[in-house]
Amino acid sequence: MLWNSLNQTVELGWDFYLPVIMFVGLIALAVPVWAAIGTAAIVMLIMSGDLPLSLVGESLFTGIDAFALTAVPLFILTGDVLVRTGLSRKFLDVAEALTCFAKGGFGSATVLVCGMFAAISGSDAAGAAAVGRMTINRLVESGYPRPYACALVAAGACTGILIPPSIAYIIIGLVLGISASTLFLAALIPGLAILVSILVTNIIMNRLYAYEGGGMMTMGEWLANLGKALKSGWYAFIVPGIIFYGIFSGRLTPTEAGATAVVVTIIMGFILRTLTLADFPSMLVSSAKVNGVILPIIAFSAPLAEALAIMGVPQGFVASITSLTDDPYLLILLMIGILIAAGCVMETTPNIVILAPILKPLADNIGMNEIQFCIMMITALGVGFITPPLGLNLFVVSGITGESILKIAARAVPFVLTMLIVVLLIAYVPAVSTTLLPEIYQ
Repeated sequence: MLWNSLNQTVELGWDFYLPVIMFVGLIALAVPVWAAIGTAAIVMLIMSGDLPLSLVGESLFTGIDAFALTAVPLFILTGDVLVRTGLSRKFLDVAEALTCFAKGGFGSATVLVCGMFAAISGSDAAGAAAVGRMTINRLVESGYPRPYACALVAAGACTGILIPPSIAYIIIGLVLGISASTLFLAALIPGLAILVSILVTNIIMNRLYAYEGGGMMTMGEWLANLGKALKSGWYAFIVPGIIFYGIFSGRLTPTEAGATAVVVTIIMGFILRTLTLADFPSMLVSSAKVNGVILPIIAFSAPLAEALAIMGVPQGFVASITSLTDDPYLLILLMIGILIAAGCVMETTPNIVILAPILKPLADNIGMNEIQFCIMMITALGVGFITPPLGLNLFVVSGITGESILKIAARAVPFVLTMLIVVLLIAYVPAVSTTLLPEIYQ
């Protein structure tokens, strides 16, 4: 009924249906997402005749000709350097010292270090790989079943795109014309809420199944242990400190903060003698590979977005949805359902560039704050990192450990449920994402 309503509203024909069918078919055949998007966009433009095909080349370059996008490879590179210099292990030492007094302390430390890594790299997959290699075997030694240990790391690493600075917020800001710095500020409370929800879930699961015992200690012992960890690794927090202070004080743009973080991390690596010039080629190639997946998707999304806009698909979608119901609560629930379903089958970047321009008019129609919409969208898509069939973080930790993806996914269900609660809170309580913003955005 919805599809028929959309068809009647904007009078869609095969110039829309055939490219969509081709896109789905190419994705099913494991064709790279950027190629599937580009093919669909070109076929749609040829069949519709709405725009001259000669403009596609120009559109590809203008789509990525943005200063803000420079921050993406910089944050990716910072995360890579952080791992190679061993600074990420200092985060784990401090996180473990913070939580060692409680039952389930190392599980909680694993979640905290995921959040710390997220505050630098802006990438969930990088966090899952880095933290997984450091913690999964120790979690198993502490008493956690291996599938659950993998699920815990996969869930904690979801904060990679939820806690600022986040690559996902840079991309959605570019797509919708919103300042990345504003989105970073708005995402701080929701990102921490997701981190806390994962932390609390692990504590509850540990209480129910007694996975890990706790080292009971006096307050004095705990403070001494924490002081020792901070004395040994305080310098590791210089990097996230620069990023957070620079961006949130307004002194640095996200790109400038990323560049500064890269330079400082490299200098620290040389000082600690954990980084050499021989490491640079592999670091740069590794970061370029990740960036090479993201940028083509953004580039090819530009002509697709133009074709959809000219054909009136976003406006038609809004009209068809609101003809079914005008209840804003139901419409928000519907948007969340669409985002979670999309996150289960496709990565965040293509979901952002395809769905954001379509769903944003619907959010505007029901009076949702545009900042709130962006935070809701990214957080809902973040749930997809631990849900099959795609579940990128599930694949990452499975690749590290050899554990079955289905077993990990089954153990991740409690984390998915608590993350959904936070998504609903963000969607229905605007203050969660706008409290820290200037009054003009509230």
